[in-house]
Amino acid sequence: MNNIFKALNDKTRRDILLLLKEKNMVAGDIADHFNISKPSISHHLDILKRADLVTSEKKGQFIIYSINTTIIEDLLQWIITLKK
Repeated sequence: MNNIFKALNDKTRRDILLLLKEKNMVAGDIADHFNISKPSISHHLDILKRADLVTSEKKGQFIIYSINTTIIEDLLQWIITLKK
């Protein structure tokens, strides 16, 4: 759970999740939406992957990134239990 909160603590990573909510993307397409280096985007994607917020699938020479809605649903369920 700590990895999830660490990943969500950064605006760039939250913005990446918003992009991936719309469609699956390769790192280069994600990088085009930001004014930071491609290695920095890769670092952000790595943190999101370690938190299980993003999954990746290699297709040929490309890696396609997707949002992992299952972990987000689990997180929301946990947050709801705090209200009780």
